[in-house]
Amino acid sequence: LDVSRYGESMSLRGRILKHAWRYRDYVIEAFNNDKPFNQFLTQQLAGDLLVAASVHKQRQNRIATTYLVMGDTLLENQNKSQLDMDVVDEQLDTIGRGLLAQTIACARCHDHKFDPIPTRDYYAMAGILKNAQGLKHSNVSTTIEIPLPYTDEMTRELEIHNASVAKLEDKLASLKAQLPPPSNAPFPRVVTASSLAGIVVDDGDVKRVGKWTHSVYSKHYVGKGYIHDDNKEKGAKTLTYIPELTNGEYEVRFAYSWGGGRATNVPVQIISATGKELVVVDMQKEPTLNKRFVSLGTYNFVANKQHGVLISNEGTNGIVTADAMQFLPIKKNGGAPLLSSQLATEQDIAKQQDIKKEISTLTAELSRINQQKPVPEMVNSVVEKKESTDLRIHIRGSIENLGEIAPRGVLQVANYGPALEMPASSSGRLELANWVVDPDNPLTSRVMVNRIWHWLIGEGLVRTVDNFGTRGELPSHPKLLDHLAAQFIEENWSVKKLIRSIVLTRTYRLSSKQEGEQSKDPENRLLAHMNHRRLDAESLRDTMLSLGGTLDLKMGGPTYPANLKTDVGFRFQEPRRSVFVPVFRSSLPEVFEVFDFANPSMVTGRREVSTVAPQALFMMNHGFVRSHARFTAERLLNTFRPTERHRIDRAYLKILGRHPTEEEVALTLHFLESITTTTEKGRIDAWAQVVQSMFLTIDFRYIR
Repeated sequence: LDVSRYGESMSLRGRILKHAWRYRDYVIEAFNNDKPFNQFLTQQLAGDLLVAASVHKQRQNRIATTYLVMGDTLLENQNKSQLDMDVVDEQLDTIGRGLLAQTIACARCHDHKFDPIPTRDYYAMAGILKNAQGLKHSNVSTTIEIPLPYTDEMTRELEIHNASVAKLEDKLASLKAQLPPPSNAPFPRVVTASSLAGIVVDDGDVKRVGKWTHSVYSKHYVGKGYIHDDNKEKGAKTLTYIPELTNGEYEVRFAYSWGGGRATNVPVQIISATGKELVVVDMQKEPTLNKRFVSLGTYNFVANKQHGVLISNEGTNGIVTADAMQFLPIKKNGGAPLLSSQLATEQDIAKQQDIKKEISTLTAELSRINQQKPVPEMVNSVVEKKESTDLRIHIRGSIENLGEIAPRGVLQVANYGPALEMPASSSGRLELANWVVDPDNPLTSRVMVNRIWHWLIGEGLVRTVDNFGTRGELPSHPKLLDHLAAQFIEENWSVKKLIRSIVLTRTYRLSSKQEGEQSKDPENRLLAHMNHRRLDAESLRDTMLSLGGTLDLKMGGPTYPANLKTDVGFRFQEPRRSVFVPVFRSSLPEVFEVFDFANPSMVTGRREVSTVAPQALFMMNHGFVRSHARFTAERLLNTFRPTERHRIDRAYLKILGRHPTEEEVALTLHFLESITTTTEKGRIDAWAQVVQSMFLTIDFRYIR
């Protein structure tokens, strides 16, 4: 993670890289599962271009490419062409120093002054990375976010969610169809006859004389359409609507298709118990009732007497249309009939109110379910540009001063065999990745072997772990480096096997106690003894959490609030393992800053190990140290020990990993006896000071 310059925010405005934690979890999983190192690198350079059979591998391939976009970039740069080249330069520097231990970025403006890396090689490799876009540009550019494939579990959840949504939407549509359109509706909708109040006779159920034409052209009708006389055979066509009615008064409403070219004098005859009455309808006018019906009046009907409505096209001056006929029963209220403009009976209105309440309930439920919809998991990554191109050499690194084209390729000095051919249809990242992990590449395996040796022994065989160039140091044991690199490749690039082979050696198991003539090898380059090594910041923090009994061993996942917008002022308080502490570039935990945590904006293969006053002051005064000294003291006191001497021995074993000397026991006993207290709190306070004094020792902070 140090080498990949892992960070979860940008220094500029503390912008959060919301999905960078997935890359951290990917790295941890890869090492835990001993993923072959060549596959590990290939995924990071070109995972999005790899074919994977399983969803898990597809996700891993995409997450791995976060490696390319975690650089600390000046997103506010308004010259986007310059910004893109700065991103490429940062990526190339990360790949060069991190994977190949070469300072390739030095050749951006001129041929490398010390190593055989010409500017042409720089732009050959830069051209590959330039064809993969990692930023989305705006006033302040942002990193590109890509959705990850759904896991099987998420797919099932989505199917269940979609089924629930579809069921609710169907039910809502059915309920809404039972309501009349609102009075302010911009245009009537198509409705079913059964959704209307009262008794409805649609045009499909009328008695016809003559040829009437079916149509759905107007898109506002009842049922499956409406009919018209085609403006032909005037006087030879009639329609008779005969409803099944009980005795009583009914308002009669007529639905038709209105518009230009329609007849303005359509005769409509209502046959009721009181006789026949003629109403003339102007079909060029918009219907007054919900843009669908006109009222023909209120009439008394008797079930056993002839009744109905007759429409004729005799003498009409345009197209005659006809749709549904609606008969709304009129209920007396205090002796007075209800208004003819009323949409339905009181019973219908009450039903509509119930429907509206159910619609409101279902709408709220639909909103709740939609809020719980499985959201695609996102990852910060790159996307291939549609057309791949080669870069021109930027003279003196200027984007405004372009020279000749540098065909995409790799470092000539490290390329054995024929020149690498780049595809015209893609960026060439996959070809670059294959070259990096090629067993014939003289750098990759040696660089990783040297890093592992450095992390285990304390010094690399090449001490400049990020620079194998002429400005770096020569290996102290070149044949050993070659042997381990070859073994690494032969054992399928297994990091665990390489670690095992090193830690089982006599060299690794040597004591750090110095004996003999150290003056001949003051820097221990010949490894006559183990190097003294200070615990890194994460190990110091985790050790105190573990001793205090608060260390949270939960693996993976985001470790900051989902709604966090900026890292400015953020303070991480959770007792998670330090590898899961958010690496915010603008607000690292104080223990990290004091104890030489890697700069998350740069490739850091070898951390600085400083000895400065703030480190001692931190261990003496910081609240984190004091509180965990107290937690440790409480655990010691709660553990049964017959005497204080036994408890002191236990404390030394737990905290320093060794038994105390007689002098240390005597000093500790003297200190405890000097504090006269009879309270439990006072006893804990005294032991907390004992524990903290152990935290301050060299034995606690150094591996010896």
